Amino acid sequence: MSDIGLDKIIAPSFYKLHWDVLDEKHTHYWLKGGRGSTKSTFVSVEIILGMMQNTDTNAVAIRKVAEYLKDSVYNQLLWAIDALGVSHLWQPKLSPLEIVYKPTGQRIIFRGADKPQKLKSTKVHKGYIRYIWYEEVDEFNGMNEIRTVNQSLMRGGERFTVFYSYNPPKSQRSWVNREVLTEGKDKIVHHSTYLDVPREWLGEVFRIEAEHLKKVNPKAYEHEYLGIITGTGGEVFANITQRRITDEEIAAFDKIKRGIDFGYASDPFVYIVCHYDSKHRLLYIFDEIYKVGLANHKAAEMIKSRAHYNQTIVCDSAEPKSINDLRQYGFRVRGAKKGPDSIEYGIKFLQSLEGIIIDNVRCPEAAKEFYGYELEPDGNDGFKAGYPDKNNHTIDAVRYALEDEINNRRARVISRKELDL
Repeated sequence: MSDIGLDKIIAPSFYKLHWDVLDEKHTHYWLKGGRGSTKSTFVSVEIILGMMQNTDTNAVAIRKVAEYLKDSVYNQLLWAIDALGVSHLWQPKLSPLEIVYKPTGQRIIFRGADKPQKLKSTKVHKGYIRYIWYEEVDEFNGMNEIRTVNQSLMRGGERFTVFYSYNPPKSQRSWVNREVLTEGKDKIVHHSTYLDVPREWLGEVFRIEAEHLKKVNPKAYEHEYLGIITGTGGEVFANITQRRITDEEIAAFDKIKRGIDFGYASDPFVYIVCHYDSKHRLLYIFDEIYKVGLANHKAAEMIKSRAHYNQTIVCDSAEPKSINDLRQYGFRVRGAKKGPDSIEYGIKFLQSLEGIIIDNVRCPEAAKEFYGYELEPDGNDGFKAGYPDKNNHTIDAVRYALEDEINNRRARVISRKELDL
C-alpha cells in the first residue's frame, strides 16, 4: 500500500477492507461510524482507484436529496483525486454534475433519489456502472427503495461494488440499523470511529470538541462520535444479545418452548422455537418460520421438517380453525389462555429476564422485531401508553410459547401481594 501512498489517505482501520475491495471478495459494503471516522474518504479513494484500474467501469454517487450532492460526494471525490495526485487526469463538470476520466471517457455521475426517473434512465457511453455509492444511506426510505435503484443500475457487467456510508440513527427501529444485522455472503459491515484515525488528520480542535461533549453529554458523544445506537429512550427490550447459538448449545437445551402467531391477509405466519433457562432467567431463540400467505398445510409441512416438531405448540387462540387444522395434521397444539393484560404482563416478563439471546442467522425476523420494538412517540418528547400492536409477530409467538412460565410467575407475584396484605 505504501508504494502508492495510500497509507497517507486511508486510515489503518480500513486497510483490511481495502484489500477486500481490491480482491473483489464482496459486492455490498456497509460502512457505519461516527463523525470523523473517514469512511467517506475511504469510499471516494476506492472509487477513483477502481475506475482507473478497470477502464470499462463507471460510477454513480447518490444522495436522497440531489441538492446535497455537490457539497458532499462531489467535493469528496475531487478531494480523493487531488490526494492521489491525479488531478491532471480528471475533468470536473458542474452542468451536468459529473467527473470524467480524461484518458478513457469514464464518468462519475451524481444523482438524487428524490427524482427516481433520473436514476432509472442513467446510462453511460462506454462500459457499465460498476461502482455505486449511497452517501447518508439512512436518509433513504428502506431496502425496497435501495433494491429498486440497484436493479436499475447493476446491469451489463460481471462485477459490482456498492458502498453504503452513514452515521447510525439513534433508534433501534431504523431500517438501516436492522438491515446491517442481516448477514449475507456477499455483504460486509464495517464500523469505524475518529479514534481509529491518525490524530494529525483531524486536528486538535476536532478532538477537543469530541472530548468536551464526552464530559458534558456522554450519550450524545457515543452516538455522534462513536456511531453507537444509543436509542430514543423508547426501546422496549434492553436485554437483547444477538449471536450465533451453536449446535452444541441447542443439543443441550432441555426446556424447549414453541409458539405460533397465525398470519392473516398481509401478516406473516410465525413459528418460534426457544429454550428457557429458568435457573439463570435466560431465553434462547434459535428457530423460526416467518412467511406471509402461508397456508396451514404448507406450514405443517415446514414445521415437520424441523427438530422438536412433536412437542406441544401454544398458538394464538383467536384462530380456532387453524388450531384444529394443525391437530388434523398430527400436531399437539392448544390455544393461548390470553386473559386481561396478558400482552402487557408477557412483555414485562420478557423485559425482566437476565437476557434474551437471539440467533440472528437462524432467526433474522425475530432479531429485527425484538431489536426494533419501541414505544410510539406522543409528539411531546414522550411516549404513548401501551405497547404498539405492529411489527411484533415473533414477540407474540414467543409470549405464547412461554405462556406457562409467564402465568406461573404472575401467580406467584399475586400470591406474594396477597400475603403482604
